[in-house]
Amino acid sequence: MKRIAILASGSGSNAEKIINYFENNELIRVDLLLTNNPEAGVIERGRRLGVPILIFDKKSFTKTDRIVEILKKQEIDWVILAGFLWLIPSNLIKAYPDKIINIHPALLPKYGGKGMWGHFVHEAVYENKESESGISIHYVNENYDEGEVVFQAKCEISEGDTPDDIAAKVQVLEHRHFPEVIEKLIMG
Repeated sequence: MKRIAILASGSGSNAEKIINYFENNELIRVDLLLTNNPEAGVIERGRRLGVPILIFDKKSFTKTDRIVEILKKQEIDWVILAGFLWLIPSNLIKAYPDKIINIHPALLPKYGGKGMWGHFVHEAVYENKESESGISIHYVNENYDEGEVVFQAKCEISEGDTPDDIAAKVQVLEHRHFPEVIEKLIMG
C-alpha cells in the first residue's frame, strides 16, 4: 500500500478529487491532509471525507523537521501539492526525492514562479492574449515550478474568455488529469 499526504492551502477541490479517486483503491490511499491555512476550505472537505488533517505554521514547516517527522511516522510514501502556496523546504525534498508532485494552472515554463498562483496566473494569461492555457504536473524541487514536468494538458482560450472563464477551463483539466497522473507516477 502506497500512502499519500496532500498539502493544500485553499478550497481543496483538487484534494477532494484525489481523495475520491483513491477511495476504493487497494494499492494507493490518501492518509493525511496538511494545510498552512487555518481558514482553508480544504479542512471542511477533509473532515467530510474522513481524512486526518494537520494544520501547521510557517516556522514548523520551514525551520524544523516536524512535518518530515510526522510524514515518516505516518509512513507516507508520496507528497502531493494541490494548491499549496509555500515553497517546499530542502529537508522535505531530501526526505522525499522524486516523490513530491505539484500541479500548476498554466503551461510551464510560462506563468510559473513565485507569486504565480490561482487568479494571478489566469489574469496574466488573459492579459497576454494567449490562445491556450492548461495544466502542468511536475516534480518539486527547491524552486517554484521548476521541477521536471511529467504531464501537460491544454485548453483553448476563446475570444471573449475572461480570467474566470480561463480558470474554469483549467480546473476541468486539473480534476480530469491530476488523480490519474498521480496514480501512473506512483505505480511506475
